[in-house]
Amino acid sequence: MLIRRLSAGVASAALVCATLSFAPAAQAREEGMWTFDNFPLARVNRELGTNLTQGWLDHIRMSAVRLTTGCSASVVSPEGLVLTNHHCVLECVQNLSSPENDYVQNGWLTATRDEERQCPGMAAEILTEITDVTDQITAAGEGLEGDAYVQARTAAATRIEREACGDDDTRRCQVISFYRGGEYKLYEYDSYSDVRLVFAPEMQAGFFGGDPDNFNFPRYALDAGFLRLYRDGQPVRSNHFLTWNPNTPAEGDATFVAGNPGSTARLLTVSQMEAQRDFDLPIGQLQRSELRGRLIAFSEQSDENARIALDPLFGVENSFKAIYGRDLALNDRAFMQRIRDNEADLRARVAADPALAERIGDPWAEIDAVQDDYADLFLPYRQLVSSAGGGSTLYGMARAIVRATVGATPGASTAALERALSTDAPIEPELEEMYLSFWLSKTREYLTVDHPAVRQLLGSESPEALADRLVSGTTLMDREARLALLRGGAEAVQASTDPLIQFALANDATSRQTAAEWNNRITAPTNRAAERIAAARFAVYGNEAYPDATFSLRLSYGRVAGWTYRGQEIEPFTYINGLYDRATGSSPFDLAPQWAAAQDRVNGDVVFDYTTTNDIIGGNSGSPVVNAAGEVVGAAFDGNIHSLGGNYGYDGTLNRTVVVSSSAITEALRNVYGREALLHELGVH
Repeated sequence: MLIRRLSAGVASAALVCATLSFAPAAQAREEGMWTFDNFPLARVNRELGTNLTQGWLDHIRMSAVRLTTGCSASVVSPEGLVLTNHHCVLECVQNLSSPENDYVQNGWLTATRDEERQCPGMAAEILTEITDVTDQITAAGEGLEGDAYVQARTAAATRIEREACGDDDTRRCQVISFYRGGEYKLYEYDSYSDVRLVFAPEMQAGFFGGDPDNFNFPRYALDAGFLRLYRDGQPVRSNHFLTWNPNTPAEGDATFVAGNPGSTARLLTVSQMEAQRDFDLPIGQLQRSELRGRLIAFSEQSDENARIALDPLFGVENSFKAIYGRDLALNDRAFMQRIRDNEADLRARVAADPALAERIGDPWAEIDAVQDDYADLFLPYRQLVSSAGGGSTLYGMARAIVRATVGATPGASTAALERALSTDAPIEPELEEMYLSFWLSKTREYLTVDHPAVRQLLGSESPEALADRLVSGTTLMDREARLALLRGGAEAVQASTDPLIQFALANDATSRQTAAEWNNRITAPTNRAAERIAAARFAVYGNEAYPDATFSLRLSYGRVAGWTYRGQEIEPFTYINGLYDRATGSSPFDLAPQWAAAQDRVNGDVVFDYTTTNDIIGGNSGSPVVNAAGEVVGAAFDGNIHSLGGNYGYDGTLNRTVVVSSSAITEALRNVYGREALLHELGVH
């Protein structure tokens, strides 16, 4: 599954090095996660034989949806119907479930609009406008160094966003960095906070094959779900939506994926990638592995524990696989040599132009010099700042309330935070206690018992006892209580007897100090150097380069295609008949009951899943796969095992996107689930 993840299985290093390309001069055909204001329209039309226009691009952009849960989607009817992946709505399905009604296992099947229920905490965003604000951001940091430089730029971005959107909760404005600081753009979105669940198949249908099939092909997963956008209690009427095409594209047909890839690191320097290999990846994997074990142990205690831990465990396991794939890539000598060769090529081109060399200097050496400080500060920064709380929702709320009141910037808006704190998403105290105790124990283990921050965090308590006291005593489980604290401001927060609020207050200064030191020694010098590297890329390659992914809207182009590996040809299509052939009756290859009952009704010759050459990564989950006519022909939900190293490079001969076909979704809605009203809305009769 692609959401914030990449990979699965055991693969040799050869899988991830093959023919990766990084510099535009050697760019592989069909590589790139392109922004909509720099899509290579003429080149794509020439290579694919299409006739795409700016109007086509605008229509796709206005039909594409970003889900705040970390996925992509698309509007597919004039009444706000949205297509995405099953695993992108899984959290919603679980939040709407109860011990008496387990919709994760049984599916969510609505017959009327009245049965559509709001997904707690989910919002949807549609990109309406892009504005270059690079000059404003860069000017804000002029003459400043370290943390002051970082804070000034952050404040400038906040000001730009506020001036553009104000407190209008129907819009969202976000300043996004591209090319590692080479450009800054203001992205303006229409925002929808009322997103309702329309359809989700059973977990076993959406994730048939489980872990063994994950990030592999052939696949037989109905990884699809439908949502609906509402405003003022009514479905949103939209002039921009993708027409549903119930037919599978043919091998070789052009395909386009419009979505929000989460993050890539293809433009990092060699030393930055080595730091990820040596610090970020192994430490993260150790903690994910242990947390996975704790979640499994918790799940085994009861059926109810298994139900509430299903989605968190699903996420941890997928994240583990994603980072495993990245680790393989960065430990492959041939792969890293290609990284070094491409960096050396860019540096040589800069050196060959004296004027450019004088303007750019040697930012690569500057980033190299930062890495010793990175090694010194990584663990404190990770434990006390970037991963503080260990994933606890309650801790995140407490820290946000404290920082929005006691540490607020004068005039700062709390409207967005108030909306976030208003969520009805259930909070499971047992999981909250697990996350907090795990984070506290790991912080003590990594920073040692005598570290001042650890002594301040724990005092004389054990991680387990402290976590129990904080969770059992907090009032933040109650929406009105947390909103009252936020609205009461600094006086209410400082006077609060809530143990979690007091814990956040007591430790906030240390967290801020750690973050400031990181900004002084890591963020600021790295950003300054990275911007000059971006300038070098622009000077050498012009606009024939795409930026790293930043969970912002992108468009990739490709074709329906299989691949060949070690002499074995993998066909690009699977068929519904194959689902029944693959079923064994034992998990994870057991059929969902409704699919078992429908075997005599479904057309086994319908294409189930297929593969394309589109360049995608985690965050693209749920992205519409669109043909040259602008019709949706499926939803991207995975990558094959060869895309494990996609965070650092694209291999056009092996990397493949895995798509659930619109034909399979249509067949399932008609002959498995009997959703005739939904088919009618999609224009299928």
